[in-house]
Amino acid sequence: MSDIERLFERNKVWAERIKEINPDYFSNLSTQQHPEFLWIGCSDSRVPANQIVDLPPGEVFVHRNIANVVVPSDLNCLSVIQYAVDVLGVKHIIVCGHYGCGGVAAAMEDKDHGLIDNWLHHIRDVHRLHADELDAISDEQEMLDRLCELNVMEQTSNVCNTTIVKNAWRRGAKLSVHGIVYSLKNGILKDLTVTDGTKT
Repeated sequence: MSDIERLFERNKVWAERIKEINPDYFSNLSTQQHPEFLWIGCSDSRVPANQIVDLPPGEVFVHRNIANVVVPSDLNCLSVIQYAVDVLGVKHIIVCGHYGCGGVAAAMEDKDHGLIDNWLHHIRDVHRLHADELDAISDEQEMLDRLCELNVMEQTSNVCNTTIVKNAWRRGAKLSVHGIVYSLKNGILKDLTVTDGTKT
């Protein structure tokens, strides 16, 4: 059996198990998508949004990219934010990074990674903005962990500065933007920043 065939087989077993537990699960799921949360996270396979906050499908609208970056030139990310805010009416946008992020670590390496270096340049910009603080940290892992936090804070600020969020706040939408970091070592989320329409 090939790897892909194994995935299909696992899917069938999973779907049957779910239907045994809750016969109406899929019929109910197919008619609902009213999430209160937009999650902008890292593509890392160890950070599954729904699972780490223990919410079922339909509760979290998710966008993921390498190192959870939000930039004004990324129409994919902006389209997700616009749909989440203007169509789904989410109440919270969460930017979630994680300690041990390979994208953050790669951005600090002095070697060629190919095309991805263009994307990682955004992380290098975060380092440049906070160079005094980061360069004062002697332990490399501690410095990378702090860069993960600072990256989340910068991306949270970028979300707040999109025309989408600014316009929502002008309309009086109850929308908060949160920056959090996930620890792979203990599974716990750390709250970094919260911004809402009253603080613009």
